[in-house]
Amino acid sequence: MAGGVGSRFWPMSTPDFPKQFIDVMGCGRTLIQLTFDRFRGICPSENVWVVTSEKYADEVKRQLPEISDDHILREPCRRNTAPCIAYVSWKIKARNPKANMVVTPSDHIVMDVKEFQRVITSAMKFTSKSDAILTLGMKPTRPETGYGYIEADLSYPSTNNKEIYRVDSFKEKPNLVTAERYIQKNNFFWNSGVFVWNVNTVVNALRIYQPGISKIFENLLPYYYTNQEQELINKEFPTCENISVDYAIMEKADEIFVFPASFGWSDLGTWGSLHTNTPKDIYNNALIGQNIQMYESKNCMVHTTQEKKVVIQGLDGYIIAEKDDTLLICKLSEEQRIKEFSE
Repeated sequence: MAGGVGSRFWPMSTPDFPKQFIDVMGCGRTLIQLTFDRFRGICPSENVWVVTSEKYADEVKRQLPEISDDHILREPCRRNTAPCIAYVSWKIKARNPKANMVVTPSDHIVMDVKEFQRVITSAMKFTSKSDAILTLGMKPTRPETGYGYIEADLSYPSTNNKEIYRVDSFKEKPNLVTAERYIQKNNFFWNSGVFVWNVNTVVNALRIYQPGISKIFENLLPYYYTNQEQELINKEFPTCENISVDYAIMEKADEIFVFPASFGWSDLGTWGSLHTNTPKDIYNNALIGQNIQMYESKNCMVHTTQEKKVVIQGLDGYIIAEKDDTLLICKLSEEQRIKEFSE
């Protein structure tokens, strides 16, 4: 899923060029390219699909030339994750009714790719033999208020996979007191937004719980892979309800399972989360750039990949980021104000 327009990494990202298309980590690969890379060995490139906005389709093709043009699905407008998943699911089912699917955002990071691949491979074996809807739950490392949580029943693992458990409930993003209570228990996990299921499972779930959305994509079955598809998608897609897959299916269905995992995951929603997930110097400064010199500074997040030399003195807890002709210097503790700065 690559249709997000988040601009919380301004000035590095903007609604016209969101974070999935940017080398956030300073490693030479953008977030969408890193997402593609970690599925190497799990599925061939011809089995990779990207659902994105019409205005980002050319950039997807430029960054991922391995993906054929007809596997880049173009949304004419934003309608959240349920219509996005419904569209690609019905299209895949039209060609491969026994397909096993992994649905993942394109703008997350994974530090331990080998463990991620092990977990995904194990999860796909599980869903290939059942009608289960499976989500990956990240083992929390701190009382995070920016993520939703999954409450699992750890009493009995699944008979088909001892690492997988039933979901008791999904929890909204909590306040700090509630988050602290969650992590004191061992059965609460961050909701990663990564799902694994058989294509028939998700299509049937949509038919039951979202008949309005289902009818739209079911009626388009004769037109997938034809010259008329995009025209009809442009007409019908805007009529879909704007709803996330969590509300559309996950909180309604019975056969919901979670795979608790730990592979250095983050959805990189803020500069603070990038600071948390980036190697730091002895003064807790996270530095992404070629030649950054820090003096009497600590707890900073610096992202200056276009500058030849950057010298910073006397700052504590700041974001310093640049892109083209814009420089941001902002307290990390006040980064929620970045939106007003970018307007």
